[in-house]
Amino acid sequence: MALVCLSDFEAYAKVHLPKASWDFFAAGADECCTRDDNLMAYKRIRFRPRMLRDMSAMDTKTTILGTKISFPVGIAPTGFHKLAWPDGELSTARASEAMNTCYIASTYSSCSVEEIAAAAPAGFRWFQLYILQKRNLTERLVQRVEALGFQALVLTVDLPYPGKRRDDIRNNFSSSASLPVKNFEGAFEIDALPEIVTAVQGKVEVYLDGGIRTGGDVLKALALGAKCVFIGRPALWGLAYKGEEGLKEVLKILRDEFRLSMALAGCRNVSEIGPHLLQYSRL
Repeated sequence: MALVCLSDFEAYAKVHLPKASWDFFAAGADECCTRDDNLMAYKRIRFRPRMLRDMSAMDTKTTILGTKISFPVGIAPTGFHKLAWPDGELSTARASEAMNTCYIASTYSSCSVEEIAAAAPAGFRWFQLYILQKRNLTERLVQRVEALGFQALVLTVDLPYPGKRRDDIRNNFSSSASLPVKNFEGAFEIDALPEIVTAVQGKVEVYLDGGIRTGGDVLKALALGAKCVFIGRPALWGLAYKGEEGLKEVLKILRDEFRLSMALAGCRNVSEIGPHLLQYSRL
């Protein structure tokens, strides 16, 4: 059966991954409220369709930190990709390079940063950094990724303590028991995005991860002021399906859905996307 949307990849991964691996990727901390609310938040937003516009020429390209990418969806930092596919982050790096978008490698990748860089030498890479208690280790890690051509650091600042991951405890999942788990939690709900965009006053680019499941979700995030979005769990589902090729399929589906959503909203390029496209329902 053909996989035609991201929920199809999720269903495939749930069936084919070992239960402990699936639970590790799928669950959040405690009652998983943030994970579930992130998904529901997008459903409260509706588009105002615009018709009778010439959509014969469309462009999904954008730039982040001055680098052009093919469409505004990148790969968020998540750890332990080898739990989803034998090549792990090597497949992730190759897929993001092939799709001309940004890949944020996690501090807790299951491949070394040297291996990731070698797998996709022309790829656009950032590095997600935990500030370790041993600051000299953090400094050496930063020096390594800088020497390898990683173009930015993505600092994790919201994790003084790891969350209580109930499924991992039930499964006695020791690989992650002592590791931070922010990678598998949404950064914030889309409801908070307008306030954040207002607060930064255009001084920095704003990105969002958490809850993106369709190209329409991408358009909603951009309409509310995000410059780009990043996907975490869906990337892992793609890896679980066919490794590099599976992740490329996930990204292609999001790109095509985003393009369709742009067309129905009357946006010929990303510069025409704005809050005028949206209305809120009373869910």
